Amino acid sequence: QVRVMESGGGLVQPGGSLRLSCTASGTRTAYAVTWFRQAPGQQRALVANITPNGATHYASSVRGRFTISRDDADEHTTYLQMNDLQLEDTAVYRCNVMGILGQGTQVTVSS
Repeated sequence: QVRVMESGGGLVQPGGSLRLSCTASGTRTAYAVTWFRQAPGQQRALVANITPNGATHYASSVRGRFTISRDDADEHTTYLQMNDLQLEDTAVYRCNVMGILGQGTQVTVSS
């Protein structure tokens, strides 16, 4: 059974940085990881994706500020480095692994 857990969210001022982690268990094959976010009253939106061979894709709203990467030492952990955070980045961030979404981690950007 695949399980997914996110961590690393928090409160940060505009211009600040956070690094989110996504850890999957119960997986046996290489897989893609996709980060989504959902702000109150809005639909879930794709943020970033990384394929099994390391190819990455970003939403235009975060390209150049966010970086998705895999942990070199732990194949089950994927990171989302978020720099220059803006008010509009406030949302619950969830990662998807093999169709399983985690519970999410809250990111709040506020001055």
